[in-house]
Amino acid sequence: MISFLFIVNRAFSSSTSRSSVSSKIMSHGPRPLVLCGPSGSGKSTLLKRLFAEFPTTFGFSISHTTRKPREGEEHGVHYYFVERPEMELAIANDEFIETAEFSGNMYGTSKAAVREIQNQGRVCILDIEQKGVEQIRKTDLNPILIFNNPPTIEELERRLRLRGSETEETLRKRLDAAQVEISYGLTPGNFHKIINNVDIDVAYTEFRDFVVQELKQQEAEGVRVSLN
Repeated sequence: MISFLFIVNRAFSSSTSRSSVSSKIMSHGPRPLVLCGPSGSGKSTLLKRLFAEFPTTFGFSISHTTRKPREGEEHGVHYYFVERPEMELAIANDEFIETAEFSGNMYGTSKAAVREIQNQGRVCILDIEQKGVEQIRKTDLNPILIFNNPPTIEELERRLRLRGSETEETLRKRLDAAQVEISYGLTPGNFHKIINNVDIDVAYTEFRDFVVQELKQQEAEGVRVSLN
């Protein structure tokens, strides 16, 4: 089965070189917004509130993954669920901005997904992990980087257990990865803003105010941003 991103990128690349594809993606529209933080840290809640308050400002970049859908997850809504050979081929064709592998599953953000949001004139939001942030920092995307820091590892474990979707093995892997990600997130210089997500209402206000301030600054510099 041929994926959505493969079709889009093949059509686009038929008249454009690979290097110019990247250039056009990265230079068009408002700066993308990257939100990073361990699974269970509350990123989804922050983003849901932001989208509810500014329904036409942001667009969520849907990632690709080779893992199977969890209960309630939909293809093209939560993720693009693809087979490993398909994703490996797309990566080899330079169709991804960033990729990572966790618990035997591949994850990544395609250039087509980001371009689709930018073509709508919206701020593209990327919810990605540490390895993805490291890769994006090396591009000319010039993203706004925000780290969502959970209250404690113990609270993170409690939230993950409540989901009921983790085995003991995958839970341990997620918590080990969270320790590394938190260390990276709290290292000065790696992010433009750190949100200490202890109280969700306080965290959202801090998150929202920072994002709005950044977008108003871009607007003052001549970038078209729709804050509504």
